[in-house]
Amino acid sequence: MRIDVLLNKLCIVKTRSIAKKATDKEVIFINGKQAKASNEVKVGDIIIINMYDKTITIKIIKIPDGNVAKKDVLQYYEICNNS
Repeated sequence: MRIDVLLNKLCIVKTRSIAKKATDKEVIFINGKQAKASNEVKVGDIIIINMYDKTITIKIIKIPDGNVAKKDVLQYYEICNNS
């Protein structure tokens, strides 16, 4: 699944366009490499997000098939650190 779609489906960002703008501004990294909106994310990938004066590192546990309810998002990723 594309990184911009994944971040939106997992409620990490509010809209897909915000996720795309974040990748354009070079604040999202997949496995240590700068992410583009079209980059595919796989299970086990580490995503680093530097937005809103915070750095969040998450590990993808599984990829959603469709939309995800906010109460269920932690089934798909785990937070490695949050500063």
